[in-house]
Amino acid sequence: MDAASWDERYRGSELVWKAEPNRFVAEELGGLKPSGRAVDCAAGEGRNAVWLAQRGWEVDAVDFSAVALEKAERLAADQGVRLRTMHTDLTLWAPEEAGYDLALIAYLHLPWPQMAQVLPRAADAVRSGGTLLLVGHDAANPERGYGGPQDPRVLYTPEQVADLWRPYADILRAETVTRPVTDAEGNSRAALDALVRAVRR
Repeated sequence: MDAASWDERYRGSELVWKAEPNRFVAEELGGLKPSGRAVDCAAGEGRNAVWLAQRGWEVDAVDFSAVALEKAERLAADQGVRLRTMHTDLTLWAPEEAGYDLALIAYLHLPWPQMAQVLPRAADAVRSGGTLLLVGHDAANPERGYGGPQDPRVLYTPEQVADLWRPYADILRAETVTRPVTDAEGNSRAALDALVRAVRR
């Protein structure tokens, strides 16, 4: 989907996603002491960015949907925190080198050649000792999980992501994790996500 398609999806008054942070973002980063600047890549409506700001991070929320970022700003205002929103396509994003203490990428799904450009840029943006975290729909999800994109060209494995980050960072965790979801009939299903956490060298 392009930016215009995402703008249309986000245009309703209600949030497309829940206001709470993604469960794996909260689990992995909840114990991390806020230590400066964070960037949320593909921030969407801002649920993870706002949660980070509430914890004391100075957050840049980056997305190519202007409509989503407007909703992120409203969500932040409702929660009494501030975000710096950046309306840009991540494939063209040129962050300051070592400008952040944390880079989060949650459910960004681009064709792999484009992801392979974005992921090293995210690593470059993080200072030594800073944290990198990616959560996304796993390549195995269409066959063994539920929901999410079904196009294998925009899915990835934890190892694919870890391989791109290894030249920059020490990999702390790279695995497929299970996320409980509810289908349209109200049944409990399991989605498979790729989770990679690393510390910048």
